[in-house]
Amino acid sequence: MTKDDYKPKVLVGCPTSDYKKYCLKEYVDSINNLTYTNYDILLVDNSEDSAYFDLIESFNVPVKRIRYEERARDRIVKSRNLLIKELINGYDYFLSLEQDVIPPKDVIERLLQHDKKVVAGVYPLIHVIHGKKVLKSSIWMNYNSETKLMYRVKNKYILENPILFKISASGLGCVLIHKDVFKKIKFRYDPNTNGFDDVFFSKDLRDNKIPLYADFGVLCNHLLGGVEWSDIKK
Repeated sequence: MTKDDYKPKVLVGCPTSDYKKYCLKEYVDSINNLTYTNYDILLVDNSEDSAYFDLIESFNVPVKRIRYEERARDRIVKSRNLLIKELINGYDYFLSLEQDVIPPKDVIERLLQHDKKVVAGVYPLIHVIHGKKVLKSSIWMNYNSETKLMYRVKNKYILENPILFKISASGLGCVLIHKDVFKKIKFRYDPNTNGFDDVFFSKDLRDNKIPLYADFGVLCNHLLGGVEWSDIKK
């Protein structure tokens, strides 16, 4: 096999819990039907008991389980870093694909084609601004302590200008990450802030001068629902 023939091996997965039970079937159908031919799947369950783990196994999806932690951010970070241990042991890339995000079937090929260390797809998020729910994207074009400028989602899921952009921050719902990134970065959070690990992952990329890109043509569905984060202990 020549270098040109080599297909990078990709680990697809995410932390999960019984909060995401409502979209398990749609997610399993999606990840089992990706068109890329060299990927494996792994979910990491951090639910309080083993019932959801057993349910995932009943779908014949590879899953591991970690010990339950009281704070959601602790559970998520430990789950994600377990995925990274698996990545380093035998894969080239990690596709962080949250359980409520449904990508195009060829998402891996489309993100790989850019030959970047970190490149994201795009999906809609609901933000509360001045007491009103506003639909915006998972991408921040500029990000610092004073300003957040996001690309707005046009007509729900359709974004203008479907091309590659260098961005400042992204959610972790659909991001392809090369294993070399984790030589410098681990998933983490700061307990003195309200931010989750996706905020600090983007910050650590910026601090380590690792460019972050988004392909605005890779548009994912976001199955919004389930438990509100405001009801979960961070």
